[in-house]
Amino acid sequence: MDSQTIHFVPATELAELFRTKKISPVEYMRLLLARIEELEPKLNAFAHLAADRAMEDAKKAEAALMSGTPIRRLHGVPATIKDLQLTKDMPTQNGSKIFAGHQPAEDAPVVSRLRDGGAIILGKTTMSEFGWTGVSRSPLTGITSNPWKLGYNAGASSAGAGAAAAAGLGPLHQGTDGAGSIRMPAHFCGVYGLKPSFGRVPHYPVPAGGDMTSHAGPMTRSVADAALMLEVMAGPHYLEYSSLEAGPANYLARLREGVRGKRFAYSPDLGVARVDPEVAELVKVAAARFAELGAIVEEVPIPWAKDGPELARFFWSASMTGLAQHLPKWEAEMDPGLVACIRQSEDIPVSCYMEMRRRKMDYVASIHRWFQDWDFLLTPSASVAAFPAEQLMPDNWQKHPWDWIVWAEFSYPFNMSWVPAASVPCGFTAAGLPVGLQIVGRRFDDLGVLQASAAFEQLQPWADKHPPV
Repeated sequence: MDSQTIHFVPATELAELFRTKKISPVEYMRLLLARIEELEPKLNAFAHLAADRAMEDAKKAEAALMSGTPIRRLHGVPATIKDLQLTKDMPTQNGSKIFAGHQPAEDAPVVSRLRDGGAIILGKTTMSEFGWTGVSRSPLTGITSNPWKLGYNAGASSAGAGAAAAAGLGPLHQGTDGAGSIRMPAHFCGVYGLKPSFGRVPHYPVPAGGDMTSHAGPMTRSVADAALMLEVMAGPHYLEYSSLEAGPANYLARLREGVRGKRFAYSPDLGVARVDPEVAELVKVAAARFAELGAIVEEVPIPWAKDGPELARFFWSASMTGLAQHLPKWEAEMDPGLVACIRQSEDIPVSCYMEMRRRKMDYVASIHRWFQDWDFLLTPSASVAAFPAEQLMPDNWQKHPWDWIVWAEFSYPFNMSWVPAASVPCGFTAAGLPVGLQIVGRRFDDLGVLQASAAFEQLQPWADKHPPV
């Protein structure tokens, strides 16, 4: 296997190559770190790279293999962690100068579980400041570039995870999703991203806006890698009060069960979104292909969507007001869009908040009622392909001090309703930029979303397509 091919070997195969001693974890790590050294100046995917620690762990993994010590599922396989998650041996900075150099005293549950599963933590990936936006830049780390076109948006807030996955900087990348922060980078970078059901993967510390933002999940180049990673990360945890009692299903073993007879609704715009025509056409063609798999596919109106935009903007701004405490000291060092987002909700009375929360609960109930008639919903993952990362909005879209959500209307309904949703690559624009198809399932049906994703992947593979970087 040549030194370029090896960087795109999926984790499921890499773990087996290690186990059978066909590839050395140490040699693989040397090649991977050399690739990161070469590409990181172009991509800026890492907020912190723990190269020395990763090499030490690779040597330990190799020694265990040679000694015949029992090994775990991800033995020697590299993984990255979003800069939002606590890491006791690496800084956790939230993409903000406010927390520059901050060193936690403990690991977040997902970090502990990946380590316990045998994974080697490469480092922390970049994110937008406090995860507030879908654009891949922050005051702390600057612009993270899309590997398909340098200087363009890689998506956010899990920006570095998406860029690293696409560029072959390791097979496994952990992201979080509060309003599309796994699915948008997957869409923009041409990789697979799954936002699991709320509570499937424990998220600690629980954010103040936790009932919308506490979704942690995998970002990978294959559905099988995401299934494996989810199995390792999922399950209840005593520090996450909303974590689901049930442990993970056998996602990987059941991945190929197909979607024959399943009912897929398709919506090109949810009735509320503006969508770039090129994106819309690629998604429409991809959605229709599920009929080739024996599924029932029907374009339908979405009756519950009309209240979504107002609710999303209200709660997204409200969720940021906890950061107002930092404004007196740090405002000049913060993302101006984040400051504008915080300011919008500073004076909202509690009575108004509670009335909007009541409306949100009605909105969520209507989504779950609708899903009684459908197994899955297909939509674009985002309205546009990548655009310059220094911009909050694409060209020819109306400008706003902070409202990036206008091109991401497909994300937040499924954060609010806690259902699983994934972005799968479904094609490229004429300019060679990736586009994602979103597959949404009923709550708790993470397995179904993975199976639908795997069925589409088999029909229209994407892992062999590598960015020019």
